[in-house]
Amino acid sequence: MKYGIVDVGSNTMRLSIYHLENGRFRLLTHKKIMAGLAGYIQEGELTPKGIEVAIGVLRYFQEILRNLDIPHLSVFGTAPLRNISNTEAAVDAILSATGLTVEVLSGVEEAHCSFAGATACGSAPRAGLLADIGGGSTELVAYGEGVRSSACSLPIGSLSLYTSHVSQLFPTKAERRAMQAQIQAELGQAKTAGLICPHLTGVGGTIRSAAKLWGLDPSGDGQCLVIPAQEIRGLYKELKKGNQRALRRILRTVPDRVHTVVPGLAILKAILDLYQVETVSVSPWGVREGYLLEHVMGGNSRG
Repeated sequence: MKYGIVDVGSNTMRLSIYHLENGRFRLLTHKKIMAGLAGYIQEGELTPKGIEVAIGVLRYFQEILRNLDIPHLSVFGTAPLRNISNTEAAVDAILSATGLTVEVLSGVEEAHCSFAGATACGSAPRAGLLADIGGGSTELVAYGEGVRSSACSLPIGSLSLYTSHVSQLFPTKAERRAMQAQIQAELGQAKTAGLICPHLTGVGGTIRSAAKLWGLDPSGDGQCLVIPAQEIRGLYKELKKGNQRALRRILRTVPDRVHTVVPGLAILKAILDLYQVETVSVSPWGVREGYLLEHVMGGNSRG
């Protein structure tokens, strides 16, 4: 059986299509649209234009599935639908226009899905910290021997930081200080604060972008890619300059994240420093695979 999963995120909306058989799954194809829904949130509400954008992308994804004769589709939403005051109205409008019910995950549910997906690939470290840095939120899960010990969701992400603090393409020195102050304040409230975790398993757009900028392909053979944490610190130090060299490097590698990669790396670097991380494993799986495992296949299946 073929099954589609759509992740309605703050920066991107992603469709992943899987083949399910005998309690196992494998990814067949995926499609990403940079919808930027976080940019349509005003005074705590997702605007009618933002809802219209979400509906348009979902209709496009539905057309893809119709052309492939795939009847099974599940849709879940994260920060852009969770952290607004008109969640119910937005979800109802999407249902009316597309016939799709969007399951809005809580921050902790999102963290659990990210953990389930990242650790199911079999190549993630058996103990450490998991971080999912998205456009509108960051999920942290501390775990040992494959078992969660604590999980939390923080209302900071690469796109939300950019929208809140940055006036041009790259943040100025003063804007970086403001971002860092917010990051430190939120990390200070994390349930995982105070831990020392030499190994970080990362999922999400910021982590994948860091891997690409370092010259790795995170969508390769299904194994975790390992990056020394010091290399990521150096990457942030170089890119935060916002000069022509930094711009060319980003445009050459992750052009669709040219405005969010520095805010995202600021979050990542702060996590590396706080938890004294030495190595970062970039997981090929994340929240969508975790959602498939936990919400569609019952939590007992693997890829």
